[in-house]
Amino acid sequence: MGLLATAAPALSAQPTRARADAATQFRLEETTIADVHAAFRAKTLSCHTLVQRYLDRIAAYDKRGPAINALITINPAALSVADSLDRRFAQTGPVGPLHCIPMIVKDNFETTDLQTTAGSLALEGWRPPQDATMVRKIREAGAIVLAKSNLAEWAFTPYETVSSILPGYTHNPYALDRVTAGSSGGTAAAVAANFGEVGLGSDTGNSIRGPSAHQALVGIRSTMGLTSRAGVVPLNATADIAGPMARTVADAVAVFNVVVGSDPADSVTAPADAKREADYRVFLRRGSLRGARIGILRQAYEQPTLDGEVKTVFEQAVAAMRAAGAVIVDTARVDSLNAIQRRQQGGCNRFRADLERYFAARGPNAPVKTIDEVLKSRKYHPTVEQRLRDAAPITESPEQSAGCQSRERVRAALRIAVVQMMDSLKLDALVYPTWSNPPRLIGDLNTPAGDNSQLFSPTTGFPAITVPMGYTRDAQLPAGITLFGRPYSEGKLIALAFDFEQSTHARRAPASVPPLRRAR
Repeated sequence: MGLLATAAPALSAQPTRARADAATQFRLEETTIADVHAAFRAKTLSCHTLVQRYLDRIAAYDKRGPAINALITINPAALSVADSLDRRFAQTGPVGPLHCIPMIVKDNFETTDLQTTAGSLALEGWRPPQDATMVRKIREAGAIVLAKSNLAEWAFTPYETVSSILPGYTHNPYALDRVTAGSSGGTAAAVAANFGEVGLGSDTGNSIRGPSAHQALVGIRSTMGLTSRAGVVPLNATADIAGPMARTVADAVAVFNVVVGSDPADSVTAPADAKREADYRVFLRRGSLRGARIGILRQAYEQPTLDGEVKTVFEQAVAAMRAAGAVIVDTARVDSLNAIQRRQQGGCNRFRADLERYFAARGPNAPVKTIDEVLKSRKYHPTVEQRLRDAAPITESPEQSAGCQSRERVRAALRIAVVQMMDSLKLDALVYPTWSNPPRLIGDLNTPAGDNSQLFSPTTGFPAITVPMGYTRDAQLPAGITLFGRPYSEGKLIALAFDFEQSTHARRAPASVPPLRRAR
């Protein structure tokens, strides 16, 4: 009896030790949502352990070591939330499709439990009374907001990630002396460095796709009106989009599938429920490139400063699409593009109107009311002062502005022209390098930047997805390829992007942030 009594605990402890060993050995770096959920089902990983291991990487690499400097705020309740999710998983299974997925959220998304700053000291400490719609949706799906990420202050620049709320630049983990692009560079650097599973960014002209390309990530800019911007500090309400940034197409789609849909708090999304696919995950299919007609949109990237190595990597990517069975149409061209662009008469700077309307809607909770308040506070980075001063005198509403009305006519004309061109060539998608040049050195504002993202998708409101396509400069600096399509063609673009990703496997982890040694 005594022998049996002492043996029983030893036997029951074996599975516990085995699970602990498995959790320690779980490969965090470059893991996917599917990997994490499989480990939860196998009971070889807990939410608490997953979150702690991401926190360990942040502690080792964000402000120390390579000092990526991607994060403004770490969620102090992350482990408590993880524990609650572990309890719920044990009782009833996963909360939702993003159960215990630690996410990096750009710090222009409202969060009730963490400050929201848009990168500006003028908003330091502000806690809105509600989450941004996308944040609410990911939390309802089981995700954890692990950290808020740095951004180009007020999301102003596509070129670099620097703000007044966080001293110093955010560094590209593939080359620490290089920029992350902007403005969602903090999210991109953090996800690329494996500080979180996936991230949320915003994109007015470039800011999801450029940083994703610079950090070998997948970034989705949806059709205007398919996803809500409610609770995201605005830059330009006619072009702002929010969406996922991830290391794989499947992870980006898992988040996208949760956040799409109509939202009463953002009137532009009224048609979304009728236009969205029932489940975007069904488009994650191999073989999707076979027979697809893809046009090379040279107008998007061919310019005198096009980098020769980016050109070569892009040509190799197109060749990979052709090898996978795609029909490549070279060249697809919007013949009326120059004529359409010449129709723009006068300027259209919506920033003051959109920002002040946003703060007015927050009532007494708003930390500031006007751009003049921000200027008087002196709480901003010197690099954004001129943009603020340019916006401050504009009192004419966008609806009354002749320049803004002209801009809307240009947008409408380009939408028609792109669809007509794609229809005439029977195209499924258009492709071009996301940027024509590699990431610049930090502080270099003279070398050609190469941003190709500003024109076609933002102006038309049509969707675009960037996917890693390779590397330049001794295979060190990432480059991305953009797939651009008709309105509400996200399913088609996802299918093509997934097949390309699986055919090329272009992404690799950055060497500056290696796996942490685990205690044995």
